[in-house]
Amino acid sequence: MNNVVKMFLNLVVIGAVSGAILAAFYHVADPMIKANQEKELKEAIFVVLPEAKDYKTLKKTVDKADITIFEGIDDAGAPVGIAFKADGGGFQGNVGVMVGLNLDYLHLRGIKILDQVETPGLGNRISEPAFEGQFNGVDISPKIEYIKNRKPEKPNQIQSITGATISSNAVVTNINNAVAKVLSAFPREEVERLEKEIVPASIASKELKHGR
Repeated sequence: MNNVVKMFLNLVVIGAVSGAILAAFYHVADPMIKANQEKELKEAIFVVLPEAKDYKTLKKTVDKADITIFEGIDDAGAPVGIAFKADGGGFQGNVGVMVGLNLDYLHLRGIKILDQVETPGLGNRISEPAFEGQFNGVDISPKIEYIKNRKPEKPNQIQSITGATISSNAVVTNINNAVAKVLSAFPREEVERLEKEIVPASIASKELKHGR
């Protein structure tokens, strides 16, 4: 057996072993990653709907796309707003935003960046409280706008991050797109109807644990 064949076989064996190790690692790590993402998503609901003590999950399929919203409720079970995730492309990858919306469907309660791989020191500053805080109370109609190098002049405006216009625009665009879809799929009267039928998350979790 010549050296070329031996080298080829060695590479095949190394590749197979490496692939098996990676597959095993993924099999173990994937459930943990998903569980952590689910935990972060749930925590973000209460960040963007600060008065909420629990929430109800409402789902609908529109044009083969699944749309999910979370209706926050207070201690008395009264609704305080809705939350939903807004995803879309940023400068380097997906930018995922948890969005909180007032019951009047006119103003944002707040946002929380969940997913981003933007440039360190520039685009990743969209995760900073100073940027996220600008969205508290922002009007959603007309669409949210970003402006550069000056303070917002209208109730639907936020200021972009200097040197990170693309990332700032991604957040605004993702929110606007998600708001349009959610308002179309879940008009307020339908949410009011569904909220009487859906069990709050904490109660559903207890029932699941007890096998009900």
